Amino acid sequence: MIKNDSQLEYSKEWVSKFEEANSKIRANSERKRLDPVGWQLIQESNDALRLKIVAEVVEYEALVAHDPDKPIVLEIENLDALSDLLIKARIAFKITHKELAVFLRCTEQQVEAFENEDYQNATYVDFLTAMDVFGLKLAEGKFVAKLEDYYKKKLMEIRSEPININVNMKKAS
Repeated sequence: MIKNDSQLEYSKEWVSKFEEANSKIRANSERKRLDPVGWQLIQESNDALRLKIVAEVVEYEALVAHDPDKPIVLEIENLDALSDLLIKARIAFKITHKELAVFLRCTEQQVEAFENEDYQNATYVDFLTAMDVFGLKLAEGKFVAKLEDYYKKKLMEIRSEPININVNMKKAS
């Protein structure tokens, strides 16, 4: 999963590298003649990896382009990736690590660490609080995130007084 703009750029570089590699492989008629199965396998492997990365790029760009005032349907490959829902919702709702930290009553660095470790280092309460902030629900077999009015209002307060973010975190401690 792509979690930020630097990972997006890195992923796009790899898409280009796979395209270039396959172009070179297709141009190698000698290799195709000597080992047609191996030649085909390398191309298909590269294409599979490239397509997976392209899908992640498309997903990240859709999250970034999402209107935060609207609900969003989120997908995960399996339940082991539940934490991805939190990260995707944060990106889609344009909430920074610092802003989420205020809601979770922790530091920006802790939120960054939660995401870097796929929330395995977060407490159960932090995980549930983040789910509540993002309004994550399971509806008709789909995960839907919707930023409720209460959190929208709190977010506007946080954004209107950025100097008080640290004060709010200290009060919450």
